[in-house]
Amino acid sequence: MFAIKSYYNFGLVTTPIAKFIMSWFTQTLSTTIGKKVIMALSGLFLITFIIVHVSGNMLLFKGDEGEAFNLYAKFMTSNPLVRLVSIVLYSGIILHVIYAIVLTLYNRKSRPVGYKMTHPSENSTWKSRNMGILGTLVFIFLVIHMRSFWWEMHFGDIPVKTYAGIEVVDLYTVVLAAFSNWWYSALYVLAMVALGYHLSHGFWSAFQTVGLNHEKYMPLLKKTALIFSIIVPLLFASMPVYFYIKSIL
Repeated sequence: MFAIKSYYNFGLVTTPIAKFIMSWFTQTLSTTIGKKVIMALSGLFLITFIIVHVSGNMLLFKGDEGEAFNLYAKFMTSNPLVRLVSIVLYSGIILHVIYAIVLTLYNRKSRPVGYKMTHPSENSTWKSRNMGILGTLVFIFLVIHMRSFWWEMHFGDIPVKTYAGIEVVDLYTVVLAAFSNWWYSALYVLAMVALGYHLSHGFWSAFQTVGLNHEKYMPLLKKTALIFSIIVPLLFASMPVYFYIKSIL
């Protein structure tokens, strides 16, 4: 009855070009290289978040009884644009974890014997061989960290403070309470060590995966990755160390 096939189905455009793009996209993601690209891009996005996060957390050291930090936390949890980015962030974390698991299982299936006969210490670094373990440790810590701070921030019974007419949740008090516990502070520091090792390899290898690999600037990327993987975890680790020592003095 109809000479021309409708390219609209339930309100969604299904033109041949759109079908080709979707087909190419799904086929790309189904390949090992495609999965690695998703891992790399989500990892680079998480690195960007880490920079923002550690920068904001440095407000804990301002010495104003938590005013700047609490206002920062208020902004980060109420600004519509930041909240939208947060959704992307959580999606990025999930994607990063899922594809890490998928690639690890694929590699084990492809190489059931492992590195037994190939002298792993001569062919790869310890960090590269244990990215899965390091990432798992960081993820477990992240879950505990989200429960201790994010969950308390949104659903906990936290006191409220007012600064210049702006009412905010006193997250600073939650931070002080958490870091006064030696076991939590120790866990935080150990997690930052794992994060440092994870970043030192993941930082530059992500650029390599997306094709930014050249003998001229790859050495610079590796040096940058090393510096970044030392400074950022140290900044994070300085918070529990400082506030725990402060709590026992």
